[in-house]
Amino acid sequence: MTNPPPTPLEAAPETLAPGRFVFLKREDTHELGAFKWRGALPTLEEYRARGATGVVTASTGNHGAATAWAARRLEMRAVVFAPEGASRTKLDLIERQGAEIRQVGRDFDSAKEEAKAFAAQSGLPLFEDGAEPAQYRGYGAIAREILEQSSDPPAAVIVPVGNGALIGGIGIVLKDCSPEIALIGVAAKEAPVMALSFEAGKPVRSDRMATFADGLAVRVAIPQAVETVNGVVSRFLLVSEREIARAVAAYAGVGIRAEGAAAAALAAVPQVETLGAIVLVVTGRNIDEDLWRTAVDQPESFPE
Repeated sequence: MTNPPPTPLEAAPETLAPGRFVFLKREDTHELGAFKWRGALPTLEEYRARGATGVVTASTGNHGAATAWAARRLEMRAVVFAPEGASRTKLDLIERQGAEIRQVGRDFDSAKEEAKAFAAQSGLPLFEDGAEPAQYRGYGAIAREILEQSSDPPAAVIVPVGNGALIGGIGIVLKDCSPEIALIGVAAKEAPVMALSFEAGKPVRSDRMATFADGLAVRVAIPQAVETVNGVVSRFLLVSEREIARAVAAYAGVGIRAEGAAAAALAAVPQVETLGAIVLVVTGRNIDEDLWRTAVDQPESFPE
């Protein structure tokens, strides 16, 4: 099966980060509008090779869409559990890919518990986002593409962090190929569980999860992800809801529609001291229209 071509690495417009040398890794340009397909396709290929005819997962949106997309390509069933307040834009994308959607629970982690129960009852494998080794290998391709597309290795790569699989996969490759590159994770102040786990050196639990950036909205850390992240990430930065909204607006100003998680990397740039080249991973574009418009028009209305 042929994979989509590499996503672009392009110089950021000067207005995005004045005085900085910034490149954008445009994962938002994939047909699904996000990077998650890179982990979903190889994972489902492994499930199918073991005889599975379908898969169960939980998602706030992009992972569910990627799972559904991969299942359709592989002629498998996909059942996606999503929290009751999930993005309508992302739910529509999941439905267009042919998955069955079950909306349950107040947040992602609650929906995941329901998905686990259904998987056990149905006999279908549970695809836990962030817990599958194939995901990490798939996300490592982003790092390889960055290195191949760069004339010189960047000083730093900044990655938004939800469950940690994306930055973990990128970090495994960077540590092996270019360990001098600083790998910086960015979490929302209102969803800090991965940053707290990084600081503690082990998974911790956090009850704070009130970010509008649903791709960052994780409350319970996955042990495998924490172990991987702690071995490859240089540092973690936290950004506020207002800083994320300002970054969404800044991207809109140069013609890029970025969801909150994708904008978090840009929001963190002022905290990065290096004067060398920085690569921002633009993780996705799937954001509800009303939320996007509010962030673009009224970023100061978001809490600091």
